[in-house]
Amino acid sequence: MKLNISRPICFFDLETTGIQVAKDRIVEISILKVFPDGREEEYTQRINPTIPIPPATTAVHGISDADIADAPVFAEKAVEIHNMIKDSDLAGFNSNRFDIPLLAEELLRCDIDFDMKNRNAIDVQNIFHKMEQRTLVAAYKFYCDKDLTNAHSAAADTMATYEVLKSQLDRYDELENNMKSLAEFSTRKKSADFAGFIGYNDKGAEIFTFGKHKGKLVEAVLENEPGYYGWIQNADFPLYTKKVLTAIKLRGFNTKLF
Repeated sequence: MKLNISRPICFFDLETTGIQVAKDRIVEISILKVFPDGREEEYTQRINPTIPIPPATTAVHGISDADIADAPVFAEKAVEIHNMIKDSDLAGFNSNRFDIPLLAEELLRCDIDFDMKNRNAIDVQNIFHKMEQRTLVAAYKFYCDKDLTNAHSAAADTMATYEVLKSQLDRYDELENNMKSLAEFSTRKKSADFAGFIGYNDKGAEIFTFGKHKGKLVEAVLENEPGYYGWIQNADFPLYTKKVLTAIKLRGFNTKLF
């Protein structure tokens, strides 16, 4: 089934040095940009992460320190990558919990103001898990009847994810072929930041989801305990979480002024 889209959507996959969003780095990125007229544009780039790739991680995706020794660092490609995705919805496999948050960290480190407020994020893995409970390799076989022989290659995984989503739309009548609906369906639990440190209560207000202030309104905590904001800003939290917290703080400050 052809995707019903009104603006471009970028399917993408990252290979990284590890799975810690705030600390690990990209070693390869692959993007498949699909336009409303059906045109497709592909982009794959290896990146020198500037930190060692653990042997256990190399065993998964096959990329070693030697393979990316002469590759550009992310800062050299950040604008190019952002220009490709900035007008698009985003989609991937486990992308809501990992790929989008880690890409956001890399872009924010380069002072590129990455934001997801006005775009949809479709996580094909979440759709798959809600429907069938499988891995990407099994999803590709189940939905497309093909073997993913080059798994953990960013380009292969990206193309497989695109094909799986189209096949999911063919298979499940209850899935609506529009990006907003797919984004809502593929989101497990809505959060204000990517990492899930700031969530929403049943009234749609931001709350902390961790620590001593778990369940409390963020605005109230920041007003009653100003030092908590400083602690988070100086601690090892993702940059996007800090950005969201700053926006909430500024919103509260502006509300008081007016």
